[in-house]
Amino acid sequence: MSENSNLPALSKQISELVLAGSLAHAEHAFSEAVEQHGDLAVVEVLATLAPQVTALHLSGFDGGKTSLATLLVPPKAWADSLAFFAATWSDDMIEDDPERVAETLFAHVHGIVFSADEPERRQELLAEASATDHGATVFAILFSMAPKEMLELAGEVLAKGPYITSQTSSDSDVAPLAIELAKASEDGWDRALFELFPDFRHSGDIADAEYNDDPDEEQKFLQRSTKELLYRLRKQVPSSRSNVPKRGVRKSIGTGIFS
Repeated sequence: MSENSNLPALSKQISELVLAGSLAHAEHAFSEAVEQHGDLAVVEVLATLAPQVTALHLSGFDGGKTSLATLLVPPKAWADSLAFFAATWSDDMIEDDPERVAETLFAHVHGIVFSADEPERRQELLAEASATDHGATVFAILFSMAPKEMLELAGEVLAKGPYITSQTSSDSDVAPLAIELAKASEDGWDRALFELFPDFRHSGDIADAEYNDDPDEEQKFLQRSTKELLYRLRKQVPSSRSNVPKRGVRKSIGTGIFS
């Protein structure tokens, strides 16, 4: 498929359609490419699109909407595109309803990760996304929607390791995604936890922490709010001088499997 001379033209066409807001037409172009050349043609095109274009296209297919791009986007391309999701968030959006912004982000991440029942692809997506600084912040935002459950889950992960299952005492929608992340990348799981709970540097400390349900009392440990994390992610949006996000230089604080 890489020798097909039509692919550069298709990449250009898709980019122009997405930037013009014609997501349905872009998706139609993907469908025609699949019919003519097979799935690999779309995979190759998605791998060559600018990450901000991929982010713009995928953002239009959150939740229950289906998309060939959602099903076929390469893990690395998706991981890079996540850096641009906060580019359209205004101060008013973050200030007025940070939970709604976080829920939109969750719908996107959950939709990509669970778009197909392929454990290997799911693990690749989560491992690639959580290996970046912006990815760690994305998952921390999602975890901030259920901080108590994440602390409890940290204890289960520490006790069961790779044998942890999707069955958990938590009824949070975030829990299944968090478990999949912990199974896919111990390092990525740790990075996201420490982004949410910056006082901690070891999983054992987090597992032993007790969450205070009383809103009138401060936690005994620092926990970044959803709003603060949303602002942190927006600051990580690459500038126009650096269009392709690079892997973070943040020191690994997990098991070092990506270092």
